[in-house]
Amino acid sequence: MMQNVKISSYQFLVLVFFFTIGTSILVVPSALASYAKQDAWIAAIIGTGIGLLIVWLFTKIGLWFPDRTFVQMNETLFGKWIGTVFSLLFLFMNFIYAALILYHSGTFLTTHIMPNTPMVATNILMGIIMIMGVRLGLETIARSSEIFIVVFFLLFIILVVFIAPKIQIENIQPVFEADMKSIAEGSLTLLVISTVNAVSLLMIFPAFINQPKSARKYFFIGNLVGGLVIVIVTLLCIMVLGADLTSRQEFPSYGLAKMINIGNFVNRVEALMGALWILCLYFKMVLFFYASVYGLAQILNLKDYRPLTYPLGMIAIVLSLAVFPSVVDQHIFDKTISKYFSLTIGIALPLLMVIVYAIRKKRLKKDGQAS
Repeated sequence: MMQNVKISSYQFLVLVFFFTIGTSILVVPSALASYAKQDAWIAAIIGTGIGLLIVWLFTKIGLWFPDRTFVQMNETLFGKWIGTVFSLLFLFMNFIYAALILYHSGTFLTTHIMPNTPMVATNILMGIIMIMGVRLGLETIARSSEIFIVVFFLLFIILVVFIAPKIQIENIQPVFEADMKSIAEGSLTLLVISTVNAVSLLMIFPAFINQPKSARKYFFIGNLVGGLVIVIVTLLCIMVLGADLTSRQEFPSYGLAKMINIGNFVNRVEALMGALWILCLYFKMVLFFYASVYGLAQILNLKDYRPLTYPLGMIAIVLSLAVFPSVVDQHIFDKTISKYFSLTIGIALPLLMVIVYAIRKKRLKKDGQAS
């Protein structure tokens, strides 16, 4: 049905890496610092470690059905009607989050990079690029990510090297001052954004990967490396800006880049941080949108998913402009509805799939529907 595409295990690793960082690199340090103060980096490490267990769960489910997407897995396990209901909830999450990332990118660009440009202009342009990427297909998205991963690490290394002279070790002291509840809440925030939402990648893994079993290892590596980048950025924010300033800023890592000043010659390079974030943001947004469009096409039994990209893309752009009346509403949504919705689709649903698979395992293998 539709595309018969395959991407390499390495390309999948890069996509996992960009998805893991996504919105996290710019906004997560603030959330972690608001919970765990100077121990935010510890919360990031714990969140990254627990995230590997969730990735293990996702890969385990995926390899049970090596030739099926997440939508098809639901139908196989739960039956057509119940499976379709679960799939629609899953697709709704992906579509909403694609629109939310459009909102985040527009807010950031119009607040810090192009303050005289209306948000509607930036969102329309970003939305058009998102639609173009999805229409060109998964192979094109994967190949472009291979190119941009080099750009990402080049900019990231420049950022770390240039900000190193500003580091003040005493800013992370005393270590372990925050209580375990605060650290756990911070870890959960990172976990939801970077790993739990990676359930969306089951629309790609393992059905569209040429070596599914080796790709399982790359799923872990991509998530781990992405998590380590977030840990480093969080640690730098705390050591340079301090815990209080990090928690008060909406985009602390962007503020971090503003601190760079080498001999009054190398300064005002915060656009590098903005480029890093927009790069990660784009690939995460495209993967969310791809999952929602492709999955809906499978439910509707369409021969091609591309006709859905234009109407859904336009709806996503409009939604990104109208979804939140203010930044305060966005923060409330992120801390409540978004977190619980992600945990329901990204943790509760996969665990339910494990239970149903354990009950129906023999029947599914007998019918050749599972491996």
